[in-house]
Amino acid sequence: MTRLLRSSNFWLPNRALLAVIGLAMAAGVVSAQTARKPAGPEEQPVYQEYRGVKLGWLADDVRKKLGNPANKSDEQDYYLFNNEKERAQIYYDKATRQVTAISVDFMTGATEIITPQQVFGGEVEAKSDGSQSKLVRYPKAGCWVSYSRTAGDSPIISVTIQKMP
Repeated sequence: MTRLLRSSNFWLPNRALLAVIGLAMAAGVVSAQTARKPAGPEEQPVYQEYRGVKLGWLADDVRKKLGNPANKSDEQDYYLFNNEKERAQIYYDKATRQVTAISVDFMTGATEIITPQQVFGGEVEAKSDGSQSKLVRYPKAGCWVSYSRTAGDSPIISVTIQKMP
């Protein structure tokens, strides 16, 4: 019987059909794999600066831009804005005096509070208690960005951008 199938006129067309089907399936798998790239964070964060200050700036340049800090050291400056309802901490590398992190807290009543849209370009899902938090790493940019909002009637909103080690 095997001999009959091999000598049959259907042997070559059947093999060709199987080859075509196999190639079509392989092409479909390859295209499906390239179309389903995992959704990762953008290469650069949406939020890159606070009041014009960016990671990598020198301490002297930060002080020129933001003015005299309420508390100043070689490793950190502490600023108060909006009647103390907006508080910023700027962290420096002790050796290079460059900005390594910027953390800002907004208390109830602060104006121009940074929103999740300004930080990530979209909303941050609220937890059952009403609080919100999100952290996204940007390896190509060499930093991470976080947004946090406490629950309750008088929330504190914290936004941080920090250089990765």
